Amino acid sequence: MSGIRDFEALGLPEEVLAAVEPRNFRQPTHIQAESIPRILAGGSMIGRAPTGTGKTLAYLLPLLARLDAGSRAVQAVVLAPTYELAMQITNEARSLISGGKLPLRVLGLIGGANIARQIEKLKDKPQLIVGSAGRLLELSRRGKLRLDEVQVLVLDEFDRLLDDQNLQNTADLVRLLPPREQLQVLLFSATASHKAMERAAFLGKPELVEVDEEADTAGKCRHLYRITPFREKGETVRRLTRRLEIRRGLVFIGRRYDVEKTLAQLRYEGLAVESLIGAGGKQERAHAVDAFRKGRARLLLATDVAARGLDIPGIDYVINLDVPESAEAYLHRAGRTARAGDSGTVLTLADAREAYKLEKLEKQLHIKLQPLKPGPGQRGKKPAGRKGKGRNLPGRAEG
Repeated sequence: MSGIRDFEALGLPEEVLAAVEPRNFRQPTHIQAESIPRILAGGSMIGRAPTGTGKTLAYLLPLLARLDAGSRAVQAVVLAPTYELAMQITNEARSLISGGKLPLRVLGLIGGANIARQIEKLKDKPQLIVGSAGRLLELSRRGKLRLDEVQVLVLDEFDRLLDDQNLQNTADLVRLLPPREQLQVLLFSATASHKAMERAAFLGKPELVEVDEEADTAGKCRHLYRITPFREKGETVRRLTRRLEIRRGLVFIGRRYDVEKTLAQLRYEGLAVESLIGAGGKQERAHAVDAFRKGRARLLLATDVAARGLDIPGIDYVINLDVPESAEAYLHRAGRTARAGDSGTVLTLADAREAYKLEKLEKQLHIKLQPLKPGPGQRGKKPAGRKGKGRNLPGRAEG
């Protein structure tokens, strides 16, 4: 199936192909080629593929092909774990509907938004709903949303939707849908733990479709590191943003950092920086993403949770202010750059005590982390090995 060269061969109707044509995609990705015929045939599936390989289109295209424009009932529900991801999916669906001149309606129903306005928009009778389980449950309890005619349920980033925080709401929503044997279930994510796969059992026995497209993108993404003292990491980001001429950098920050201090420090130095971290509401987060997307902000600070599902084109650098604790976390972060054929760089800042984690990531991911060469006037030095764990890593330069 992965040898398919164009979308026409996947069985999509002409009106949906018309929606794809303006995108100038050369050919479907592996996950799209494997998923679209299965979904069109009505099969349930779990799709696992690396970040940035087109999973959203893999389910949206056949979903739009299957919706009945003449029906005034909700026929498909897409659940997402974050506000940003839900809005991205909603906007993507609207763009496809507009591009193909499809007589379909989509509505985003996200928690935190004005519920009265959402209730008013439900009067338009959308066939496709994208949103959070919590908000859909609330609208159902108020008698404003009926889900008894839903034919397709999609869980995007299903590992998050089935984690300890979201599992109950997801399960409660599934109880409002038709019986499992009448429901097509589509689960998509870049990675999923054994625990997430076990929890998915209550959704039936979807077929697992797992593709590895890393070979297609490995050459487009550079993996670099810089050994930098913990207290100097913020300053290192400032220097490197200017030295490397970073146009759009996504900076991942771990729990150990004072986010507000880092944000203030970078802004004080004259950099245009926004943040997804903190107590700001959804409007503030939407403003930050919009500024980053449109180039008003050069850097965007985020955590693994805050950035989950973000799809912003043109990210040329992903900067890890801390070394990711797992190969899975590294892959999720790295997947924000080198998307859709573009090149990109992942730069990890590690202090001497974290150096051993770099070797561990290399072995687990089968990648080569290259040292970032010191700039003019800087001298590099090797970090001391960590007793019992770390080793001296030849050529790894101090910041």
